[in-house]
Amino acid sequence: MSAKPLVLRTGADKRLRAGHVWIYSNEIDTKATPLKDFEPGEEVQVVDSQGRARAAAYVNPNTLICGRVYSRNPEQALDRSLIVHRLNIALSLREMNFPDPCYRLIYGDSDGLPGLVIDRFYDIFVVQISTAGMERAQHHIIDALNKVFKHCAILLRNDGKFRATEGLDTYVEVVQGDIPDLAPLRENGVDLLAPLMTGQKTGWFYDHRENRARMQQLVKGKKVLDLFSYVGGWGIQALAAGADEVSCVDASAGALEVAVENARLNNAESKLRPLQGDAFDICKALVAEKERFDLIVVDPPAFIMRKKDIRNGERAYARINNFAMRLLNKGGVLVSASCSMHLETSRLVDMLRQNSRELDRQGQIFAQGYQGADHPIHPAIPETEYLKAYFMRLLASE
Repeated sequence: MSAKPLVLRTGADKRLRAGHVWIYSNEIDTKATPLKDFEPGEEVQVVDSQGRARAAAYVNPNTLICGRVYSRNPEQALDRSLIVHRLNIALSLREMNFPDPCYRLIYGDSDGLPGLVIDRFYDIFVVQISTAGMERAQHHIIDALNKVFKHCAILLRNDGKFRATEGLDTYVEVVQGDIPDLAPLRENGVDLLAPLMTGQKTGWFYDHRENRARMQQLVKGKKVLDLFSYVGGWGIQALAAGADEVSCVDASAGALEVAVENARLNNAESKLRPLQGDAFDICKALVAEKERFDLIVVDPPAFIMRKKDIRNGERAYARINNFAMRLLNKGGVLVSASCSMHLETSRLVDMLRQNSRELDRQGQIFAQGYQGADHPIHPAIPETEYLKAYFMRLLASE
């Protein structure tokens, strides 16, 4: 690869050698290699202060994370051959863990393809690119998918909020094949539908799969409340597992229409109660109406996007969990989840403890959940470990 060098400051290669793959702008020797000399997305050879080539990366001179390593081989290009190799390695992990071809196929840095997410729905692949380097390699990504998977449909959902930081436009485009309004998938033995073109992110959230499987064991004959339900990932799987009644709460009327379709697909439409509106307002109304539930799922969007949001975000998590506890029958189960990487696990436990004591209830945390195997954690990047879920039984105080 005849890529230009990107020279690091003295000692700045230490994190790289320890396994990290991000290079910050303040780690660059800008006298040796001025950042203005690089184009966004350009491939480079990462060179330490002693002149040793350490890795291959792509750069964006306009962002804090200036370089993203995609190979430890300094000569490696970000081409179809490498992406095919990465796809096959990622595929082997998913096939090792899941019986159905429905999962997150590529999870960015953790699968050696920084800035790329690919979700699979049988033969449909939803591609989401968030960096200038991956945007440049888009044609290689499409070619690689066609090499590894025959007769596939490909949808680009390049409308994520991080693209603006990279100086990229947002767009949604069908590259090839037919993308139905509602695409089929299968999770934990349950057939479901996802709005790939118009839904949140890639249309579905596979990360809670294993936590939903645990939830299924707890809901037979129960009354369930699914807060921030989106299209019913938790609630419909509860119905499929024998719940007597499920109330799905979401701000999006469109998402709840899909939830109804998912209930219909599982012959359980009569047991689903869709409630459209703000989850906090609906919880307040349910408390006033003295409604009670046997199991409540609290799975909100990230209330903490950045470190500066921590204080207000923690208040929001505490408030919604307080509402949920007030709506639980004695002996009921609260599934309290967070996808905020900046919310420390210990803080969520503190909130559960504080809220249960405030309500004079005794909490028992009996299970802890994480993101599934299709969201592998990169051992050098704490940011790749973001999902947490606690299963807590709420008893009367004695």
